[in-house]
Amino acid sequence: MLVCDILPNNRRVVSSIAETHAALQNVDQLRRIANGALSSTKRSALGQFMTPPPIAQFMASMLETDSDDVTILDAGAGSGMLFASAVLELAGREKRPKRIDVNAFEIDSTLLPYLIQTKDICADICARVGIHFAASISSENFIEHCEEVLFLRNPDRLFDCAILNPPYKKIQSASATRSILSRLGVETTNYYAAFVALVIRLLKPGGELVAITPRSFCNGPYFSAFRKFFLRDMNIRRVHVYEARNVAFREDEVLQENVIFSARKGLQQELVEITSSFGPDTSNLRRSRVEFKRVVNPLDKEVVIHLPTEEDELLFVWVQGLPSSLRELGLEVSTGKVVDFRATEVISNEPEIGYVPLIYPTHCTAIGVTWPNTDTRKPNAISGAAGSDLLVPNGNYVLVKRFTAKEERRRVVLTSMKALDSRCSLLGSRII
Repeated sequence: MLVCDILPNNRRVVSSIAETHAALQNVDQLRRIANGALSSTKRSALGQFMTPPPIAQFMASMLETDSDDVTILDAGAGSGMLFASAVLELAGREKRPKRIDVNAFEIDSTLLPYLIQTKDICADICARVGIHFAASISSENFIEHCEEVLFLRNPDRLFDCAILNPPYKKIQSASATRSILSRLGVETTNYYAAFVALVIRLLKPGGELVAITPRSFCNGPYFSAFRKFFLRDMNIRRVHVYEARNVAFREDEVLQENVIFSARKGLQQELVEITSSFGPDTSNLRRSRVEFKRVVNPLDKEVVIHLPTEEDELLFVWVQGLPSSLRELGLEVSTGKVVDFRATEVISNEPEIGYVPLIYPTHCTAIGVTWPNTDTRKPNAISGAAGSDLLVPNGNYVLVKRFTAKEERRRVVLTSMKALDSRCSLLGSRII
């Protein structure tokens, strides 16, 4: 662990715009160098995707604290872009803190030299505006650290703010990490949810969290326990939605629906501000303020989190005004039964004797289902002996693409399929 304590030896007030911009450029240069020094294999293994400056600045701008003494936690700090953006944001405000104390965790020791340089940049800016700055940088495993401070003894230090871009990676069910999390009462299948849950435990009452994560935690059974924990302890203040899946981490070629959320610990839930933009440019945000019950239905046992934009609100009103439900019309909706990576033994890239079609969105066109599709990397067929758990009866179906790219003009694409014999008797995992 590296501990640095910087006293403000130069109280000259900086030109906040020019010098802060220059400091951020220097931090970004360190981020780029650090990112280039990491192999794609290692980044994938650790779930590392470093935060670009526009996103980091936007996240830092969501911090609401106006305390004289501010403690900041950055778990999975990378090269330090997020905590640096937070420090520079607070240092540039009219009402500045008198002291900023940063704790940064980064398990990849090769990034520590870049973190130290980022810390030095923050120390210099704080010294220029009369802020006492301290930083603790650790290469300790953050989850193991939390086991020590939360499970073996009471935490001796809680934080005012946390700013977070956690690792995006699955947690193996039989791993030591999963065992530690279970002992801490955190049940989740992904590192990003685990990091968020642990960070919440380390916040002071009224402490705030700003994080960028995949949107996937908002629904589905895998994150149900996490959502209940999150909504029990946190007051959602604001959520920002990126309309394009390929812009937030474009440099790393990540295709992921991301959201940024700001939440406070232990406060009563109020209106939630929902903002959206196509990409990192937030100069023309679309905004709406909605009641919390529109975000989480109080009658929903699964506490699914809805993020209604202005267009969604209009659609919600329209749907509520429809004269009949699907059930009343005799219609049923379901997802496909096949999860391909769990059915590798019974699926095939090419049709074979005894196999039936496996239908993906790539098979669906404007004129109907085109099968087989030899231009796709997706499997085309599944064994007819796979059983009713994976096959669906012959009949008439309307296939709905439920994972269309946000960049497409039509978000919902329908294709009809009439299955009269065994050659058309299965729906793939990406179709409802």
